[in-house]
Amino acid sequence: MPELPEVHALVTDLGSRLTGRTVDRLDVLSFAVLKTFQISPTALSCDVVRGVARYGKFLDLSIGDNHLVMHLARAGWIRWREGPPPPPSGLGKSAVAARLVLDDGSGLDVTEAGTKKSLALYLVADPREVPGVARLGPDPLDESFTLDVFADILKAAGRSQVKGVLRNQSIIAGIGNAYSDEILHVARMSPFKPASMPPDDVAVLYDAIQSTLRGAIARADGLAASELKKEKKLGLRVHGRTGEPCPVCGDTVRQVIFADSTLQYCPTCQTGGKPLADRVLSRLLK
Repeated sequence: MPELPEVHALVTDLGSRLTGRTVDRLDVLSFAVLKTFQISPTALSCDVVRGVARYGKFLDLSIGDNHLVMHLARAGWIRWREGPPPPPSGLGKSAVAARLVLDDGSGLDVTEAGTKKSLALYLVADPREVPGVARLGPDPLDESFTLDVFADILKAAGRSQVKGVLRNQSIIAGIGNAYSDEILHVARMSPFKPASMPPDDVAVLYDAIQSTLRGAIARADGLAASELKKEKKLGLRVHGRTGEPCPVCGDTVRQVIFADSTLQYCPTCQTGGKPLADRVLSRLLK
């Protein structure tokens, strides 16, 4: 799933390709992907792309007086296409769900792999009309996201597990499963540590958020959309690396499996050498 750093890089890449270009049409090839109906896709025809922006993990294409807002979810992605689009096909690993075609035939294909479909597109006059955007918490890279603001967030979360707080888009926007694992590894904290913690720990975690996200953005800077997935995978220290040695201490990276996701961590770096019980009701490790 693309998270804040990848969506940030998509904004840069697509902004350079799309801004100032004229849209020929928006083809919605999967009916279920479009979540709004007040504005027809035909309304974008002949309009100019005014810019590309990000709200948490949402991508916003400003086209004429409207906004095409996308959430790529678990298996969605964007492919840039230099030439005219081929006939749509639902075959293969990644089916094209929607296609933005510019006036010269180039444009982008929005794809989704797998059978669990959660890719979402919204056509709105204001991005805040998208429910997911409207309920986003503060952006961790915004200047207003200070250490004091973060401390208040953790205090309000109380005994909630810090991993869940970092992933909750209504609390902090843009951090998902992968980068929450990475942040906690950098901070040397258990994913099950209570969110309410001493000030020194708050500062360590705040710095880990900033360094992890900004480092990932720096690595992705200048990369095309086609290169971002590979770069993300190569840059991860523990997430998705179960059974591999921790790059810091050499201990074996372990995982906890939940109903719809997994987390990875290093016991030596994060839990005092104690493995977390691999079940949903794992006891909290402080």
